[in-house]
Amino acid sequence: MGQRGQVTAVLGPTNTGKTHYAIERMLAHRTGVIGLPLRLLAREVYDRIVEMRGPSVVALVTGEERIVPERTQYWVCTVEAMPTDIGADFLAVDEIQLCADPERGHIFTERLLNARGLNETLFLGADTMRSTIAALVPGVQFMRRERFSQLLYTGSRKISRMPPRSAIVGFSVDNVYAIAELIRRQKGGCAVVMGALSPRTRNAQVDLYQNGEVDYLVATDAIGMGLNLDIHHVAFAGVRKFDGRRMRDLAPNELAQIAGRAGRHTRDGTFGVTGEVSPLDPGMAEAIVNHRFTPLKKLQWRNSRLEFGTVDRLIQSLEQGTNDEYLVRARDADDLLALRHLADTPEIRARLGQPADVRLLWDVCRVPDFRGISSAEHTSLLSRIFEFLHQDGAVPADWMARQLKRLDRTDGDIDTLSKRLAYIRTWTYVAQRKGWVRDESHWREATRAVEDRLSDALHGALTQRFVDRRTSVLLRRLKQKESLVADVNDKGEVTVEDQFIGRLDGFRFRQDSSKTPDEAKTLRQASLAALAPEFNLRADRFYNAPDTEIDFTDQGGLMWGEHAVGKLVAGSEPLKPTVEAFVDDEAGEDVAEKVRRRLQHFIDRKIATLFEPLLGMSRDEALTGLARGFAFRLVEGLGIVSRDQVAAEVKDLDQDARGALRKHGVRFGQFTVFMPLLLKPAPTRLRLVLWALAEKHDEFAESPPPGLVTIPVVEGVQDGYYTMSGYRAAGARAIRIDMLERLADLLRGQDTRGGFEATPDMLSITGMTLEQFADLMGGLGYGAERGERAKVKPAPQSDTAPDAASSDADAAPADAVADETPAAEAEAAPVAEPEGEPEIEVFYTFKWAPRRPAGKGPRNNAGGRKGGGDRAQGKPRGKGKPGGNRGGNDRQGAKTYSARPPKKEKPIDPDNPFAAALMGLRDKT
Repeated sequence: MGQRGQVTAVLGPTNTGKTHYAIERMLAHRTGVIGLPLRLLAREVYDRIVEMRGPSVVALVTGEERIVPERTQYWVCTVEAMPTDIGADFLAVDEIQLCADPERGHIFTERLLNARGLNETLFLGADTMRSTIAALVPGVQFMRRERFSQLLYTGSRKISRMPPRSAIVGFSVDNVYAIAELIRRQKGGCAVVMGALSPRTRNAQVDLYQNGEVDYLVATDAIGMGLNLDIHHVAFAGVRKFDGRRMRDLAPNELAQIAGRAGRHTRDGTFGVTGEVSPLDPGMAEAIVNHRFTPLKKLQWRNSRLEFGTVDRLIQSLEQGTNDEYLVRARDADDLLALRHLADTPEIRARLGQPADVRLLWDVCRVPDFRGISSAEHTSLLSRIFEFLHQDGAVPADWMARQLKRLDRTDGDIDTLSKRLAYIRTWTYVAQRKGWVRDESHWREATRAVEDRLSDALHGALTQRFVDRRTSVLLRRLKQKESLVADVNDKGEVTVEDQFIGRLDGFRFRQDSSKTPDEAKTLRQASLAALAPEFNLRADRFYNAPDTEIDFTDQGGLMWGEHAVGKLVAGSEPLKPTVEAFVDDEAGEDVAEKVRRRLQHFIDRKIATLFEPLLGMSRDEALTGLARGFAFRLVEGLGIVSRDQVAAEVKDLDQDARGALRKHGVRFGQFTVFMPLLLKPAPTRLRLVLWALAEKHDEFAESPPPGLVTIPVVEGVQDGYYTMSGYRAAGARAIRIDMLERLADLLRGQDTRGGFEATPDMLSITGMTLEQFADLMGGLGYGAERGERAKVKPAPQSDTAPDAASSDADAAPADAVADETPAAEAEAAPVAEPEGEPEIEVFYTFKWAPRRPAGKGPRNNAGGRKGGGDRAQGKPRGKGKPGGNRGGNDRQGAKTYSARPPKKEKPIDPDNPFAAALMGLRDKT
């Protein structure tokens, strides 16, 4: 018990600044060591000193963590890990009253008796240690620290009525979790702090509480060891605890250590009980309030002067008793129990030939039982570690890697993650022991990384289970009658006081799912109160938004960006739809009306722009009589009408009426009367929507992809869909009507009665293969006769001049020299296959042959019968065979017309499929 430098005992209740004072004193010296009771408290003090002096001169040493810079001046450690032989100028031990703790007391007592700084030593703790320290430490000086604030007892209180900034203390994991679940349901959530948590998890949970995200803390007695928290009230949910061997009542000074966490600096604190705990005895409550407790007379002690000659001598030295009236031999700790067990194992005892072997075994036995499974499993693990160290000099890397890999998983519930975290602490401890692994730096980083990942996962699991941040924050703000401010990001996510509460889809609020009806009601109440100004601001932005930000869907929906804000509704006319706005009732009628007006303006302008030719024609006062009536037919058809539907009206139009309609872009095609400008993708897409609205379709057909000449014919589509899409169904595919008219122009010059083959231009216009074209022609009323023939290749073209070609006559093939065809003709003539089987090609011969059941009138190409002969069906005006029946008595009704150009003095309508033929007949007559 050597005396070195001044020894001072700084004693007093909690909230007296003792730890802060010790830090100031240590930094006043060149070097120093401070021992703290908990790893997480050591980490907190380490972080504070690093902020003041930087990381290069501060070391952190605990059982599972070791950060030791080369220029270390100040050592922050757990009491067990304190270096006592480095000759530091300053040394301090915090919570020195733990000398009386049944489990760890002997370690604190050893530091009290033997640990000293060269210049100054401080022992910090409760005033109950005064007499014992005075008896055991000669020359000690005492410093009394008074509490900065008062501590008051408030009796029993239900958890549902617990005030904000309260800590509820339980003494078992199950009890803590049950209380935390109750707090979450009634108060919105809580943070959880337990001694078994890693510092990383504990700090993350404390931050939840300190930052105000939750107003409640549920903890074990771990909060009684120096953790500085902003707690106003401490409520005991239990006053009994398991001390490692048995259940026992907490002593008044132990309750006071925990209750003293209430009150911050000069702010008074309160404490009481809750749940099923009976109110404290008045005498006990008064003792806690006034900090008057029975002095500690007996300290836990174990001999620290160990003998390592043999394992038996080591055990004897650990079991040695004491005659000091202030000391009592500590009960057998886990390390001594493990040593006895391993010493009785023949395989282990056989390895203990030297004192170094005994010392190594003792170091292994001091590995804490972090897992807490059973003593047998723990000693089995220690035996394996000792065998590795004794035989190989280190724990094998592959074995360490397997242990870490098994634990490096972040899935599972709170209990699973807690067990993995406890297990990894064993390997963190092993990696911290000097010489136990070969690559110490690697394994320290690896074990720390796994612990950090598990700590983060456990924090996330605790938060997810015990914290409903939205309800917690919103309830607090509402109770404080603060105005809530909603924020909506570009994804429509709504947050109130930084808490996600749902999504704003346009002007409709989609509340995030809640676990209980009460939570949903609270959330809805807070959300709508906060969203009221946001609805108005958003309505103003929408009303002033350009049309480019608004669009309609193929189903008639109205979109503002990605948000659905309304839908189209059928109006009195196809080109005059109305709108229905999607606005929550809570937004108010003003917002709803503003949205409706903006949507109506949008769709009116869209129709006016895309259907400008059609609307202009409908407003033309110069159109009169039949021309005006036909214009209305086109308006009803939204700019496209099948010619067979208006054959009679077209026939009745004179040339002047047609000319007046053509000025508005109307084209009289062989198959369709339409306005080409309205075939563009944008008008087509809107036309289909307006048509579906007018026809009251339950489902709207989608617009065909733009730019396609033909599209597949799909069964089950509504009648009129292909016409409104700008296509005409023919066979398995539908062809765009403007391209169909170009095809019809090519067909007029063909012999439709005698038969003709498809030209490259026909295939190019349709973009089809020959087989697809044959099917299309069948849909248009043509018969297609398939045939095969030998394919004739065109003669190769020579790149040489005629003179040069003639000079090469001797190089020509023999059959070419014998050919009697003139040279000029031979150049253009096809060349037959010289040998082998000729290549066969397929060809089709097309003839006009509309299908007509016997005894029935002619059938149009859509399958419906129509009066008035083939003229209303778009029958081709081909050349026909010479000498054909011109009297109209042909059974098939086929006629041959002349294609002679019309007279200039009376122009003939080029879009009339029969005008040229009628003029030819008139001239011949």
